[in-house]
Order: sequence, then structure tokens, then C-alpha cells
Amino acid sequence: MILAVLRSAIYTLCQIVITPLYFLIILAAFPLSPLSRYRITSGWAHLMLFLLRIICGIRYRVIGAERIPQTPSIILSKHQSAWETLAFQQIFPPQVWVLKKELLRVPFFGWGLAMTSPIAIDRNSGKAALKQIVVQGKDRLKRGFWIVVFPEGTRIPPGQKGKYRIGGAWLATHTGVPVVPVAHNAGRFWGRNALVKLPGTITVSIGTPIDPTGMEPDDLNAKVESWIEAEVARIDHGAPDAL
Repeated sequence: MILAVLRSAIYTLCQIVITPLYFLIILAAFPLSPLSRYRITSGWAHLMLFLLRIICGIRYRVIGAERIPQTPSIILSKHQSAWETLAFQQIFPPQVWVLKKELLRVPFFGWGLAMTSPIAIDRNSGKAALKQIVVQGKDRLKRGFWIVVFPEGTRIPPGQKGKYRIGGAWLATHTGVPVVPVAHNAGRFWGRNALVKLPGTITVSIGTPIDPTGMEPDDLNAKVESWIEAEVARIDHGAPDAL
């Protein structure tokens, strides 16, 4: 544990030093197209994942990568850690996130997010937020972006489950775009707001895409929730990879 604390401190120090410097590169990319800006901005995430592997010993494996569609889709994922916000940029095609608008005010990190064309919503605005998700979601999909939604809305500790919000399912049923459910156990290695990061291999499981045609948002949301929670439990118990 002492070694993990030391490694985590070194990683955090590297992040503090590198992030403001990399932000200058992101700023220089402002005149470029949204996709070009995304690729440059996501370079920071790739660098942080590299440092996590080298310094903290955190690696990952992906089950079901062959199930990733060839066309822009909607990712509905478990949210346990800050790790998946980095790794998804390496695992999946160019993407935007549905997120709470307050995140855009976070120095450097939030400012960088703003350069990636996110769908930043006010969670308290109810139907207005759902309308915004659909309007902006259609625009992002048309531009070639995937859309990442964490239905639970916030990071949930391993072994626990938050309420699955309907926004991602609402977007899918209003666009007809496939939903890709994703489960993982990142919280076992990098917990919510945890300084210490434990070495090991995170498992990411990608489910079979779900066609939302003819489905109601509630039904789609329930189907996604059922698969994700069952798959997280399977991963946590070390069950063999599903065929």
C-alpha cells in the first residue's frame, strides 16, 4: 500500500504539471474542425492512460471489442471512476459526452471539455434538458461523433447502484441510433475521489448493441440497466468471459 501511495502521488504530480501545458496545445487547436479539436484534446487522455500504466501499474482489457458498431452510436455505461472518462477516448471512436454544465467551469479539465463539443445540460431543467439532448445529439451524430452517457449521472462506488436516468435512452429512441451498453470494474482500482490508485487490470465489457426501434425509453433504459448491473456483478466475481 505504501508503494501504491507513492506511485499515486507521483502520478498526481505529473498530472498537475502536464495539464496546464497541454491546455496550451488545446487552445491552439481552437480554429480547427470539431473532430480535429477532439483528436488533439483526447491526446491528453491518452497521455494520462500511459502514465497510469507506467507509474501506477493500471492496465485494462476489453471484452467484446468486436461488437463496436461501424457507425456513430450511443454508449450507455457504468460510472465508477474518473478512469473511464479517459479510457473511453482510447477504446471507442471520437465521442462527445452528455454532462452537467457545471463541469465546464473546472479549470483546465472543464475548459478542455468545452473544446470537444459536449452536450452540457442543466439537470434540473427536466423536459428542456431532454429536448436539448435530442437536438444537440442529432447534430453531434450527424458530425460523426459517438455520444457517451453515464445514466447514473455520477460515480457510484463498486457494489452499489444509482438510479438510471432516462436521458440516454430518450436520445436513442428519438434518433433510432443503436445503444452500446458498457460495464467495467474501474472503481476497484481507482475509486471515486481517491488519491490512491491500485495496480491491476481493469475489465471493460462491451455488450451487444441494442436497436431502439419500436422501444419506449423506459423499456430501453431498463434493458440497459439489467445488462450492465448483471455484467458488473459477473466481472466482480471473476466469472469466465461470456461467449
